[in-house]
Amino acid sequence: MATTNDLKNGMTLDLDGVLWNVVGFQHVKPGKGGAFVRTTLKNVLTGKVVDRTFNAGLKVDVATVDRREMTYLYRDGADFVFMDSESYDQIPIPPDVVGSVADYMLENTVATVALHEGAPLYVELPASVELTIAQTDPGVQGDRSTGGTKPATLETGATINVPLFITTGEKVKVDTRDGRYLGRVTS
Repeated sequence: MATTNDLKNGMTLDLDGVLWNVVGFQHVKPGKGGAFVRTTLKNVLTGKVVDRTFNAGLKVDVATVDRREMTYLYRDGADFVFMDSESYDQIPIPPDVVGSVADYMLENTVATVALHEGAPLYVELPASVELTIAQTDPGVQGDRSTGGTKPATLETGATINVPLFITTGEKVKVDTRDGRYLGRVTS
């Protein structure tokens, strides 16, 4: 239990049984009336962002979210099985919790898994990963001067847009947040 005066960015609150991350907050003391705290909150499960105002000094429940480094091992039916790097426990995580990061995960990928009371909330990958292009059409010679892009299928099965000069079998760096091509990987 904490008060609105103790709020910090990144803190997770339990409001009416729903978990919210504090994205931003501002203490406001108007000339008339009592002080209040204006917050921007992001729903942990859905990603919905809302603005909410609290009276200063109001008690709020702080949720304990345990963020652990885990290794993705394999798929078991629809679920993704992760192994805790410290305890070696294996936990299955449903696809709706893993979300779009599944497009950029290979076996043995290290990810951060957030848990609340033993239940997985979300999975985070590093900002970028290196993946191999499984298939892409060759670029047409005349198109290279335009700086255009073409679709390419990654080894995970996801499709991204890459520059025309990229060929099948090349290793590229991909942004895991929005699936953008970031560059070639030179070894």
